Amino acid sequence: MELINFRVGQKTISLKILDILLTERFEDNLTSLPNDNKSFIGVKDYMEIPTPIFDLGIILNKRSTQEANLSLLEVFNQWQIKQQDWFVSLENNITQQAALNHNSDIQQSSFAKWYQSFKTENEDLQAIVERFKTPHEHLNQCASELIKSTRSGQNENTQKKLNTLRNGSFTQLLRLFESAKEQLSLDYKPIIIFTTKDGINPHIGLLVDKVEDSVNYRKEDVKPLDKLTDVGFEIDSQTKSMMRGLIKLDQKHSVLIDPSAIFRPAHLKNQESEETEAYGLF
Repeated sequence: MELINFRVGQKTISLKILDILLTERFEDNLTSLPNDNKSFIGVKDYMEIPTPIFDLGIILNKRSTQEANLSLLEVFNQWQIKQQDWFVSLENNITQQAALNHNSDIQQSSFAKWYQSFKTENEDLQAIVERFKTPHEHLNQCASELIKSTRSGQNENTQKKLNTLRNGSFTQLLRLFESAKEQLSLDYKPIIIFTTKDGINPHIGLLVDKVEDSVNYRKEDVKPLDKLTDVGFEIDSQTKSMMRGLIKLDQKHSVLIDPSAIFRPAHLKNQESEETEAYGLF
């Protein structure tokens, strides 16, 4: 059985290659139609056939990957602003003997806890965030030393060290913030997967983040979802209806998807899927 894996947020999903007609880059040029389904994002022609497009991110993750990325981007922006404000406060303390914000130590500690616990499937973004540690720890160590020097009256030497700190670790940290935010944009290259039920005509389109790889699996590689649901693990009806099993990857699982179950004509929507338990794969 040949499958193609796709990334959707933090998840990997798999589709039969025979279920796929075409993949194309998402250009945000869909035709909007009134609809109560939040995952339905519009219609696009495939070979002159209007085809409904659904956002798998909303179906699987309750929100689109674009929305999730914008939310994470705002988190990076907020921490960057806090670091800039902290450094301005440090400069004022040294040059004008102004008091540091009394929450500075708590803020710096919170920032360290945040980047140390940060986890993402985006390996490049993860590597960038892990590099925050060195300049951030150096900044805090030097800040304490500079404040002590100021209090002992070594103002001229302290100013030189402050300038070095600004042009060194502080600038490095800001560049890492910019690199992280840029990586968020680079990693999101959404595509539409046009799926089919008969190998000829389009059924629906699925918006995913990007193509991962093409792989072959055996029947025994696909694990049923029964064990999850038997222990009370809740899966909403729309998601459950399209999930056909889990496939073990290196350190995680991919969710096997039946696209025909995502959208069905009104007169069939209350009926069970016409596919067999094995999803017609074997």
